[in-house]
Amino acid sequence: MISRRRHGLCIGIIATLLLLFLLGFSAARTVNSVSAFVQNVVYSNKITIFSKSYCPYSVRAKRVFAELHEKPFIVELDLRDDGHEIQNVLLDLVGKHTVPQVFVNGQHVGGSDDTLKAMANGQLHKLLGRN
Repeated sequence: MISRRRHGLCIGIIATLLLLFLLGFSAARTVNSVSAFVQNVVYSNKITIFSKSYCPYSVRAKRVFAELHEKPFIVELDLRDDGHEIQNVLLDLVGKHTVPQVFVNGQHVGGSDDTLKAMANGQLHKLLGRN
């Protein structure tokens, strides 16, 4: 017969394992939902910019589209609770953890310098369908 103390210990271990399993499942679900958010934003908008409100490079990239009279969908990572998780998804998606990250019609343009370069060489106009 199992003693009460041992029985309580077994119940505690099972409860702990169940809790760890549920927390792991919840964390995986959170990562999947953040990833789904990023994919949805990128493919549902003509222009998407993942930005930080205080970043001068982000401001510069946003200015390019303002000059083109385009209104991008902007995700300000520093103003979101899940901003860090979104940056991790972007790292997996494009190999960079920096902001801004610009997408046009689902295609990754890159950061601020890449956006300015695409503007200068005409690639941005092509992506926007302004041949």
